[in-house]
Amino acid sequence: MFAAFLAQGSTSGGGSAAALALPLLMLVGFYFLLIRPQRNKQRAQQAMLSALEVGDDVMTSGGIFGTVIDIDDDEGVVTVEIAPGTNVKMLRQGISQRFVEDEDVDVDALEDEVDDDVTEDADRNP
Repeated sequence: MFAAFLAQGSTSGGGSAAALALPLLMLVGFYFLLIRPQRNKQRAQQAMLSALEVGDDVMTSGGIFGTVIDIDDDEGVVTVEIAPGTNVKMLRQGISQRFVEDEDVDVDALEDEVDDDVTEDADRNP
């Protein structure tokens, strides 16, 4: 019976190529949908951890907010102040996010630009 199955499979050459192409396409799809985005996230997390500096506002993986007050690169440990006078020593990998303050934006200048745009629109459309 097994020999008959092999003989039948060898006569249909187009079916075997399609049978090999489908799993290959599935593997490529899994790579682009699952593996590649995960690697990009890991690289971004590693870059964030290596860019940590004293004074950065961070959030731990447990959801606790604090400020980095000391970094020990030899042991891979950071000290985070979570409340005035309360310091927590934790692994660097325990930091999940780093909060960076945006540059000071001149709100008055932005409001003036919006007012000018509104005035120009009103002049065009009576």
